[in-house]
Amino acid sequence: MTAHAGTPRRLESYVCGGWAPGAGEGKPLLNAATGEPVAFIDSSGIDFAEMLAFGREKAGASLRAMSFHERALMLKAIGLMLMEKKEEFYAESLATGATRADGWVDIEGGIVTLMNYASKGRRELPNTKVLVDGPVEPLSKDSSFSAQHILTPLHGVAVHINAFNFPCWGMLEKIAPTLLAGMPAIVKPASQTAYLTELMVRRIVETGILPEGALQLICGSTGDLLDHVTCQDVVTFTGSASTGRMLKAQPAIIENSVRFTMEADSLNAAILGTDAGPGTEEFDLFVKEVAREMTVKAGQKCTAIRRVIAPRAHVDALVAALTERLGKTVVGDPANEATRMGALASLDQRDEVRDRIKDLSQDAEIVAGAPDAVQVASGDADKGAFLNPVLLYCAKPFEAKAVHDVEAFGPVSTVMPYDTIEEAVDLTHKGKGSLVASVFTNDPKVAEDVVLGMAPFHGRVMIGNRASAKSSTGHGSPLPMLVHGGPGRAGGGEELGGMRGVKHYMQRTAVQGVPRLLSAVTGRWMDGADVNKDGVHPFRKSLAELRIGDQLVTASREVTLEDIEHFAEFTGDTFYAHMDEAAAKANPFFEGRVAHGYLIVSFAAGLFVDPAPGPVLANYGVDNLRFLTPVNPGDTFQVQLTCKEINPRVNADYGEVRWDCQVTNQNGDAVALYDVLTMVAKTWPLVES
Repeated sequence: MTAHAGTPRRLESYVCGGWAPGAGEGKPLLNAATGEPVAFIDSSGIDFAEMLAFGREKAGASLRAMSFHERALMLKAIGLMLMEKKEEFYAESLATGATRADGWVDIEGGIVTLMNYASKGRRELPNTKVLVDGPVEPLSKDSSFSAQHILTPLHGVAVHINAFNFPCWGMLEKIAPTLLAGMPAIVKPASQTAYLTELMVRRIVETGILPEGALQLICGSTGDLLDHVTCQDVVTFTGSASTGRMLKAQPAIIENSVRFTMEADSLNAAILGTDAGPGTEEFDLFVKEVAREMTVKAGQKCTAIRRVIAPRAHVDALVAALTERLGKTVVGDPANEATRMGALASLDQRDEVRDRIKDLSQDAEIVAGAPDAVQVASGDADKGAFLNPVLLYCAKPFEAKAVHDVEAFGPVSTVMPYDTIEEAVDLTHKGKGSLVASVFTNDPKVAEDVVLGMAPFHGRVMIGNRASAKSSTGHGSPLPMLVHGGPGRAGGGEELGGMRGVKHYMQRTAVQGVPRLLSAVTGRWMDGADVNKDGVHPFRKSLAELRIGDQLVTASREVTLEDIEHFAEFTGDTFYAHMDEAAAKANPFFEGRVAHGYLIVSFAAGLFVDPAPGPVLANYGVDNLRFLTPVNPGDTFQVQLTCKEINPRVNADYGEVRWDCQVTNQNGDAVALYDVLTMVAKTWPLVES
């Protein structure tokens, strides 16, 4: 079996609702392991301005008409379909030089990222079309004028220009937050591996799940695409810093202040802690992690470890251990099950890495591996883009330049010594900003000093040690819930990070006005907005009947000394402020013994809860609880409960309701403020679906 044996196909772009081949013959794309043609790529003849217009006018309106939950379910459906077809993608992935394990990161890792956004979107976002951002800002003493920040989808297209190393993940991790935000996307994969991206886009389009134009694809050059972007568009780029800077300087991007996110070169570092010498578990884990990051995807990862920083006393042992481990790496045809490291993406890429190794050799010596003498267990060492792992050693890293400036985008790392923790951190800074760094240590002080020292220069920092060895996701794994990006050389951008990534495709706007109208805009009740007191307890209303602003004002209840003492005995909370009059008076916040805060919350629930079976199915939480005014024995309080926000679940018989709860005392002072979260049936009595 060989990687992708078959007739080369002509790649097509997906433009304005249809598949379109380029007007030219196309450039041949070669199998990274065999050198045989896989496909031909060309995008000439495509009207890129029309593509942008189609996405904005056709797909944008359709996506914005959907709620966050509807868009999340759309992503879930796509993810489930892609997972069913994963073997087709794995077979195609072999031609990129990736082993089955490498393909897992790209294919299933990308699909899981898509599914994660589908899940988090339904859990963390409301079932609305607008996001409320932060609390209401009162702008007048009488609450007649307020402000609220909101987030709404941009009315443009997100153009995603991706790198060759992750043709699936690179696309999916970008379109997931884009589509969830309500914005259409145009994907431009790097040509070397575009055939795998094209196959996946074909399968997505075939489902008919996405609105027409929500996802378009360019196989080949982007032509004059970036000449037509506007202030409502977004451009993201993953690749070399030089190309990124060139794109960022496009006149239309500058003139229209187009949002531009770049993920570029990154000389990521891994530090071996001073406590992690030979014989420790951390030392062994460090060796394993460095070797893995050098060989996974043949080192073609933007998060791979390029600089290996170790205590001077342990450098010889580290180099010996890495040399031994790397020497056991089976390099060859990725279709061969015995292969542990496949080929680089292309022969041109291998030539590029060899040139960069020559640059690094100005400051460092090769201590393991021979760049020009390829040894493979299978495949053709000449026709395939194979390269054995190369380890270098830089004896004087503070005097060196190339090792901190040059990235060999392949199975290449440089070891360098340090004498103090401060020196180790300073060496990471010489990378001028990176996506990720790691430190392997079991010493809390080392962890504190290294992480806080490196954090300003890195988008992510991982601490590795014996306790996390089995569960750690590793140095080089970007995760959908964590930010991916870095300052300086790494591009200054930020992707993923859970719902942070969604907000990159939305506009934050401060809206000012009277609460009644602000509430209409946001779909969330706020103090001063209209209320409805129709005499029906809000807990007796199903979602079909409940409205924002439905309100209950309860009767008052007195808190006695007996209540306080009983609560203390019953719960075991005998904090002095509740039990000792003299000690409580000595506290500057109290005038004497006070009621427990949770006693007030419990009594408040007793005032507003309707005990009979009804549409309120469960209480699942309390948000933003604050205790403001102490309650003394003899004080009374009452509760104002208002329906604040309603989020019906798609494809479910219930929804979430957020209730504004204000507890005030006999003087009208706020005792406690919080939100009560409940599950409420869409209809009552429940009807089996």
